[in-house]
Amino acid sequence: MAGGLVALRERLAARIPASLPSSISHDRLPEGGLRRAAVLVPLFEQEGEVHVLLTLRRSDLRHHAGQVSFPGGRLEPGEEPRAAALREAQEEVGLEPGRVELIGQLDETLVLATGFRLTPWVGVVPYPYPYVAHPGEVDSLLYIPFSSLLREGVHRKEPREAFGVVHQVHYYELPSVTVWGATARVLHQLLALWSAP
Repeated sequence: MAGGLVALRERLAARIPASLPSSISHDRLPEGGLRRAAVLVPLFEQEGEVHVLLTLRRSDLRHHAGQVSFPGGRLEPGEEPRAAALREAQEEVGLEPGRVELIGQLDETLVLATGFRLTPWVGVVPYPYPYVAHPGEVDSLLYIPFSSLLREGVHRKEPREAFGVVHQVHYYELPSVTVWGATARVLHQLLALWSAP
């Protein structure tokens, strides 16, 4: 594993991922409760700098149209989040599951707009690699260096109420795209672990 990711792997191994808080108001949840979903947070090093691979979703999709997201989606019946994250990454960006080195799990997060309970798995992925955007779901692939996300003035947050709880909605304003919502919340936790002394 590349040197810059070793410390992150150790920090992920030393913590227990948190579940969603019990303070979420169940009478305000979508009918049938929260649906389970998982994403892969793909990281790689290029010229000594850590990058994250994100997707720009097609603008004509039913859910999360035009948004920046991690490869991922809902769990199939009986499927574990880890398996779902790898399956979805293969479907959305052409990444073979055997080429992913999973290094840890981040906290569960709530997708406010659609009521998904999201489990993020962090993985080290190969680069260069013949990634292919799924034409039915993904407009393009984005390779974002951590340094761009950590630049002063890029990150902001604002409160929003959902399901009876006030949540902090994070935004990363990059030159070409804005990353927000659950993707930005996962990135914020990842970058906090990355930057920890």
